[in-house]
Amino acid sequence: MVMLLCPPLCVMLASAEGGVQMPFSDSIKYSILGVSIALLLVALAILAWQAFRYYRQTCAAPPEDAVDSDLLHQDHSSSKDRRRAGSSFNKVDEVSKKVAKLGRRLSQASFCSSVSGAADLDCMELTSIAKVDGTLHFNVHYDPLQCCLKVSVLELEGLHEVDQNLGQKIFVKLKLLWVRAGGAGLEHYVNEEGGGAAPVLCSVLREWRTRIVTSSSSCVFGDQFSCFLQDEKELHHLTLRMEVKDINALSRNTVLGQVRLPLEQLNLSTHLELQKELLMPQKDLVGEVLLSLKFMPTSQRLEVGLLKVRTSSTEICSDAVLYARITVQCNQLKLRYQKTPAVERSMVTVFNDVRVFFFPECPVEQCRILVSVYEIHATRKSNKHLVGQTTVGKDQSLEDVHWRLMMRSVRQPVARWHGLLI
Repeated sequence: MVMLLCPPLCVMLASAEGGVQMPFSDSIKYSILGVSIALLLVALAILAWQAFRYYRQTCAAPPEDAVDSDLLHQDHSSSKDRRRAGSSFNKVDEVSKKVAKLGRRLSQASFCSSVSGAADLDCMELTSIAKVDGTLHFNVHYDPLQCCLKVSVLELEGLHEVDQNLGQKIFVKLKLLWVRAGGAGLEHYVNEEGGGAAPVLCSVLREWRTRIVTSSSSCVFGDQFSCFLQDEKELHHLTLRMEVKDINALSRNTVLGQVRLPLEQLNLSTHLELQKELLMPQKDLVGEVLLSLKFMPTSQRLEVGLLKVRTSSTEICSDAVLYARITVQCNQLKLRYQKTPAVERSMVTVFNDVRVFFFPECPVEQCRILVSVYEIHATRKSNKHLVGQTTVGKDQSLEDVHWRLMMRSVRQPVARWHGLLI
């Protein structure tokens, strides 16, 4: 074993005596040295750059005295800069007030029950106001030779701004209603609601709107509208409804007030220039809707079925079709609306369509189902026309009869007639 270990030991000793021998040429050694020096220079450059940046940031930060002097200098800035800043703050304040007002409106009118039919559905208009001011001047005349009823909207006076942030672009929307006393054709609605007096059924003969006028203390319109009748006796069944509305950029058109004028009480053989004060808006019954509700508590699923729509229209176009838009709001959360297929319109339009809505995983404390029925023309391009609306649901302190029956009959559909209002 001594003989085997001696040669390597001799080699190591020789290497120690003569120095470490590297098996590289001189050119490779100098190249490695050059690369090492280059890396060292790069590291020094990075270190110098970081030191320069730190020094510049330290010098840029002003001392406390300098900050105080800058604040004093800003306090003595020019009046022009102050006016610019003030105008920008005023704009921001104005927008914030508009948003806050819209939030109050939506929170106050987030739910409206239809327990007592037509009276309770007045709050379905989310943008109605609580106080009404103003006087509407208009002219009504019937020409017996031409069998033509003429209505002229002249002026609106005494309109006080409800809020300074309203757009105050005013127009008047007119509806000529054919009134049918006794609720003919609405036997289901009368029996279901159990009311003592029969409802007054209306149908819209004509609908107009004036031009838009910027609000001031007095709004001058000067628009004239006409409607041809078959006989003068038809005036005994007509009611003129005029709604004063404000175009609001943040929400729907705000109803500022309403004027209702039964034409049977007037002598229209002469030009009558009338002056009526604005009253609180009221809805008119134009039909009924047969709705079916079914609630599945396990899957938090609500099935809303639109079965039939009964209207009282005196004139039905051959190409007129109806469709409904169903909107559900649960616990202040508005779910995605759904539309039914379009069906040819008749006196009783049959849909038999069911829409499914899924509630969030939480107890249903508040729910509102809004069904809006629209009319369009199938053969030509036309804008949608609102036929009427109805609402069903519950609130934290009040619930609809239909909703209560649905919760008692869980997993079973419950059908009930509801009034269609406009």
